[in-house]
Amino acid sequence: MCASGTCQMHGRNWACPPHCGEIEGFQAQFDGRTECIVVQTVMELEDEFDAETMMEAQRVHAERIKRVVGMLSADASVLVLSAGACAFCDICTCPDEPCRYPEKRLVSMEAAGLMVNDVCRAAGIPYNHGARTIAYTGCVVL
Repeated sequence: MCASGTCQMHGRNWACPPHCGEIEGFQAQFDGRTECIVVQTVMELEDEFDAETMMEAQRVHAERIKRVVGMLSADASVLVLSAGACAFCDICTCPDEPCRYPEKRLVSMEAAGLMVNDVCRAAGIPYNHGARTIAYTGCVVL
């Protein structure tokens, strides 16, 4: 999905391909892990073109994931993945300068090789919450 250009951040964010690492590297990090906490932000849209609420949901989700990272920052064994491109910084320095916070950068579930729909199904929560909703999903792999 990243290489297809869906979100237009491929190569423009340090937490996006090709800068975030290969899927095989993430797969190696998943080996032996048996638990995952799914963090999902869902908002109702006024209509299917309600970009303002979509952006607000993305902002709220990014803030939630940042709080999770802050709570777990002392535990290097935990892998936190988010939705879409990393939004830890207001403006990413990619590709001109190194990442400001490489230890906090938030790689998306998709960039790490996870299918969000499959993760939601395994967690017993909906991926699609119905018409006129937007959902952003991240996870903490333990």
